[in-house]
Amino acid sequence: MRRFLPILGAYLAMSTLVSAPATSEAAPVSLHPKNPHYLLFRGRPTVLIGSTEHYGAVLNQDFDYHTYLKELEKSGLNLTRTFSGAYMEDVASFGITHNTLAPLSGRLLCPWARSSEPGYAGGGAKLDLDAWDPAYFERLKDFVSEASKRGVIVEYVFFCPFYEDGMWDLSPMKSSNNVNGVGDLARTDVYTLKDAKLTAVQDAMVRKVVEELQGFDNLYYEICNEPYFGGVTLEWQRHISQVIADAEAPLKQRHLIAQNIANNTAKIEDPDPRVSIFNFHYARPPEAVETNYALNRVLADDETGFDGSADRPYRQEAWEFLMAGGGIYDNLDYSFSVGHEKGDGEVKAPGGGGPALRKQLKVLRDFLRALPLLKMAPDTTLVRKINTEKATARALSEPGKIYAIYVKGDSQASLTVELAPGTYESEWLNTKTGKIDKQETFSTDKGWKRLVSPAYLEDIVVRVKRTGD
Repeated sequence: MRRFLPILGAYLAMSTLVSAPATSEAAPVSLHPKNPHYLLFRGRPTVLIGSTEHYGAVLNQDFDYHTYLKELEKSGLNLTRTFSGAYMEDVASFGITHNTLAPLSGRLLCPWARSSEPGYAGGGAKLDLDAWDPAYFERLKDFVSEASKRGVIVEYVFFCPFYEDGMWDLSPMKSSNNVNGVGDLARTDVYTLKDAKLTAVQDAMVRKVVEELQGFDNLYYEICNEPYFGGVTLEWQRHISQVIADAEAPLKQRHLIAQNIANNTAKIEDPDPRVSIFNFHYARPPEAVETNYALNRVLADDETGFDGSADRPYRQEAWEFLMAGGGIYDNLDYSFSVGHEKGDGEVKAPGGGGPALRKQLKVLRDFLRALPLLKMAPDTTLVRKINTEKATARALSEPGKIYAIYVKGDSQASLTVELAPGTYESEWLNTKTGKIDKQETFSTDKGWKRLVSPAYLEDIVVRVKRTGD
């Protein structure tokens, strides 16, 4: 932790982000039994914060994931997403330069073995969907193992829709790329249960991955990235969640299942009972949290980008989402690429990333780490008035004991808040540096208090803790 915050020293033992070493008997990351809006990992309540390469760490053979994972650990981050290899992109996709999801010709590694027949569109021999590639599973397990050593949790994403025909043209599941004659259909029918042979291939791949990764505790599964594109049906998603559950039924360990719901927000109706994490992308403002908080599951903003290269929008999105009651945040970090696995590459993509942003996310990590999050909840009535229309405020509280308020916008704010009567200490924290810019002690017997911030740039957060009476 960068520095110890004096008024919250008593809470540091309740770390929400740093994990104890794994043991051979460690249970996989799970919903916390005392507050299922957060995770339990290696005996501790956990919030996940990531700044992730573009999901090709395993499937792209040229990517040095050892260096990448060391950088995540160094940055104090604890989440990465990775795609299975059933989907890949080309060098022109989405205007991303040095895209880790676009391996060079012949450098794709996926669950299926290569055949002796040339002709795969991404270079090299076609795939045999009836055979597994041992090299893939060796690399996958080493990736998850190395992440485990560093306290990093892996979100393994089985499938992704094909946004364009060119992406389907690269998939091993397309008939032109395999020797099995499977996958002779439109890209919008791939995830629909319309083709029994293709569904059987998908099911077998899911079962194989579950079997290979059963011993890891730093892992959960996502059914499909952005299933609201490319014709993916809800029936197919529920089918895959059932396949995961059935595959794990005879095993010792059970891993959480995540489902990607929408970009921005949507109200979840008739939730899949097998799903424990509901993922949203580009969840700004974080309406998805308030809309679905009553489901008592972890709510995640597990991809964001396409908002320029500056750090501000991603830092603010992270703060807002987690201070609204979310439990997971992850942005695309395009500074990670082949040859720049330390995250020091030039960003030429529709997003941001880099060392400065990762340092700012660590400030957020440290702030949350010092809070008793299991006892706190979103508080929409705490801030009764804010003096400027240019700013917004989001709060978490354990009423009568501790309050945290994040302010976005303007350069100084005055908040009228309703507190339980008592004596309090407050700290205003710089969200970019982690420095405490203002401290004060005060008492209130009426329950109302005006909190005046110091001058700030773009955003600031205040923490108010009741002291002994």
